[in-house]
Amino acid sequence: MAHSIKIGASILLAFSLAAVSVSAENREERGGPGGGRPAAQEQARPGPQEQGRPAGPKGEAHPGPRGYQRPAEPKGWNARPATMNRNEYQHNYQAGRTYRIGPYHPPAGWAPRRWAYGQILPRAYWAPEYLIADYWLFGLEVPPPEYEWVRDGADAILVSTVTGEILQVEYSVFA
Repeated sequence: MAHSIKIGASILLAFSLAAVSVSAENREERGGPGGGRPAAQEQARPGPQEQGRPAGPKGEAHPGPRGYQRPAEPKGWNARPATMNRNEYQHNYQAGRTYRIGPYHPPAGWAPRRWAYGQILPRAYWAPEYLIADYWLFGLEVPPPEYEWVRDGADAILVSTVTGEILQVEYSVFA
């Protein structure tokens, strides 16, 4: 019997403490016992920006980076060689550096695999979303005429846009 009285008293105490806490929070929000906050006190209170919080649910407009300029393409970056010696290109290289550029999603029905020069790359990989247009940013050489760099998983592949034959592969260019 004494045990049930102690439990009941504990529960009653917990509820009364919770009620006092909620009551105090409500008085604070209303500005004290009178419910209103004096105008001088309202102006003296720092705004959300001064307190280090965002202004409202949408936040403030961001003007963008200052002093940023997109890197300029190197001179002759797209000057494709007039002639091509296939033997100079036919290599499978390990990239000297790895770049993080975002997620990769293979063409529907395909999975990334390890390609090698001389193989034929399926046409699905030549779609615009797989072309590497700014190849110079990733340390890739200027492709010869009728060849383009494409991405398959972490690898960059130099492929013929006429036959699909792979001329060169750079493994692990992308993370």
